[in-house]
Amino acid sequence: MKPELEPVIEKAKAERRRFKRVRVDLPGKLFVPAESRECQCTILDLSPGGAAVECEGELEAQTQVVLYIDGFGRFEGEVVNRAAGGFGVRFHCTAMKRERVAEQLTLFANKSLVSEADLRRHDRTPAKGFTRFTRADGETVKCEVLDLSLSGVSLKTHVRPPIGEFVLIGQMAGRVARIHENGIAVEFVGGHAAEKSNTEKLKAKLVAVR
Repeated sequence: MKPELEPVIEKAKAERRRFKRVRVDLPGKLFVPAESRECQCTILDLSPGGAAVECEGELEAQTQVVLYIDGFGRFEGEVVNRAAGGFGVRFHCTAMKRERVAEQLTLFANKSLVSEADLRRHDRTPAKGFTRFTRADGETVKCEVLDLSLSGVSLKTHVRPPIGEFVLIGQMAGRVARIHENGIAVEFVGGHAAEKSNTEKLKAKLVAVR
């Protein structure tokens, strides 16, 4: 890879992480300004750029809507990707709002990793706090969360498992992807279904070791 391309690729990866859709299953309200109509709905998945919504009634593509999502706030947008029983909404958000939603989604997706009581704001990372991870041999290691994203976590720890080792953090299964000067970087394993499967496999392995 050409050195001059690395910043471009890293930026592209960061964009994909920020706009990654997360399955949420949250209650919400949908308001259609043109019809002065409001209805209850369910948010099936969410990203800083849009959401998949399920509710009664049909809306034409490009219909302007206002969406209220429990725990995330108010969003203006337009209907896209109509499907049976639901549709997509593309948000009209400022860059600052998208960044905020990305941070909220990061914490939502990883809420089992660090408790809300331990989370504190930091100028360069979405969250920072203390947690622990369990190695494949059953060893439990206390550590500090340095950085958290939808795809992984950076941990400050004196214990550095080899790259490729699988670990369990909260209810998340992950793989040691990198060793850095302060500890390790763990990449979460697979999507929602794969993540659940791998988590169960790792738990079973830990029980067998113990």
